[in-house]
Amino acid sequence: MSEAVPLQAEAGGMMSDAEAAFARYEAIRPRLPVARYPATSLMLPSLEGVGDHVDGFLLDAFGVLNVGETAIPGAAQRMASLRARGKRLVVLTNAASYTKAQLLAKYHRLGFDFTADEVVASREVAVARLDAIARGATWAAIAAAGDTFTDIPARVIDAVANPSAFDWADGILFLSTARWSPDLQLRLVAALTRNPRPLVIANPDLVAPREGGLTLEPGLFGHDLLDRRRAEVHWFGKPFPRAFAESIARTGLSPARLAMVGDTLHTDVLGGAAAGCRSVLVTDHGLFAGRDTGPFIAASGITPDFIVRSI
Repeated sequence: MSEAVPLQAEAGGMMSDAEAAFARYEAIRPRLPVARYPATSLMLPSLEGVGDHVDGFLLDAFGVLNVGETAIPGAAQRMASLRARGKRLVVLTNAASYTKAQLLAKYHRLGFDFTADEVVASREVAVARLDAIARGATWAAIAAAGDTFTDIPARVIDAVANPSAFDWADGILFLSTARWSPDLQLRLVAALTRNPRPLVIANPDLVAPREGGLTLEPGLFGHDLLDRRRAEVHWFGKPFPRAFAESIARTGLSPARLAMVGDTLHTDVLGGAAAGCRSVLVTDHGLFAGRDTGPFIAASGITPDFIVRSI
């Protein structure tokens, strides 16, 4: 990781230090979109109250609807209540390890009734633009075990299983850290130093909340690379604009009539505000679980429109 703000991985690639994650987000802030924020946040019991102010919601998944493979209690019921009020719902997730079909199956298993049109994943936003980045390219993919890449309209090589692909592929596609390691990170940095090529990060998150702590995500390693050398990096997912544009279009509403709901300041709140949406910070289940969010908001200046403990 960056020597300036190190993030120490615990066993299994987990970490539990939200303060270190926040500091790292602040360190890479100049690489993130710029946004304007309200002077203060309105504290509300749940999204029901937020629904009095907006016509639809863009919903982060991790830390909002679920933690890892576990649904947050009451989340499915809240979605049903908002639907009954006529609110538009779209899940906007940086979970690039999953195909759309896998995401839908997961949400349905957890009790949610989202349709395919109501789910926008950073993976689909990224892979739809690979040919525009490098036409006809062969991509060395950093992916989870068992990923068959059948949803990707390009030639893709599993570079974790075959690291030599880092040396000769036309571009690098970073989808998952499930099999990533410090040694592979050094190999990637060396390969792109010798032969610069596009690096596509399909999950800009630094960390993600799971049952055992915070996992280290592709964005963390993308920024580590940029700390070490200049590189051509393409970001897809929150807080960057293409994923928001796709999600907003799915609702049929103007950004001002939508609220982005998430558990992080630098991806969900910042990204939503940069896209012209209002924002909701959920405090009890994600990055800031068990912590007072006030000092983090004050230190960053990233102020959500609304704060709720749970949705």
